[in-house]
Amino acid sequence: MKIAVFATGGTFDKEYNELSGELYFRKTHIPEMLALGRSRIPVRVQTLMMKDSLHMTTADRQKIVLACRNAKESRIVITHGTDTMENTACFLAKKVSCKTVVLTGAMVPYKFGSSDGLFNLGSALALVQVLPAGIYVAMNGRYFAWHSVTKNRAVGAFEEKKTPVKTI
Repeated sequence: MKIAVFATGGTFDKEYNELSGELYFRKTHIPEMLALGRSRIPVRVQTLMMKDSLHMTTADRQKIVLACRNAKESRIVITHGTDTMENTACFLAKKVSCKTVVLTGAMVPYKFGSSDGLFNLGSALALVQVLPAGIYVAMNGRYFAWHSVTKNRAVGAFEEKKTPVKTI
């Protein structure tokens, strides 16, 4: 089973410019991460864009949809910025069916050395092999269906959406 891995940018792929003090994108780190993790899973890595998810547009999300639809693989991992990951998951859920798609990202850039990205990528690759068709978010050892995930900015983690309690 070959897995498509689509890079879209986000903190996952940011690097630090020591002279300017700014974060920037150069290229995806996915091949390096797969080699470091000694992955033996057959994958096809494709960079769709290198963007901070806060700057992602509807056109960018449509590009992700088209890549998912056109992929020969039925199992897809997407690396994505965490700020709007749940928005993209919702967008994909309305437009992609019959495939298992897992979005993942990192709170700390991979190049910083203490990133959660390597763990999250490994988790996403394992989950995409066993989950049924659908759209999911995988972060920090947990996975969530697209409609039940939210980023808790206060604690810097993804969690299950709290559903309001109905009163009679």
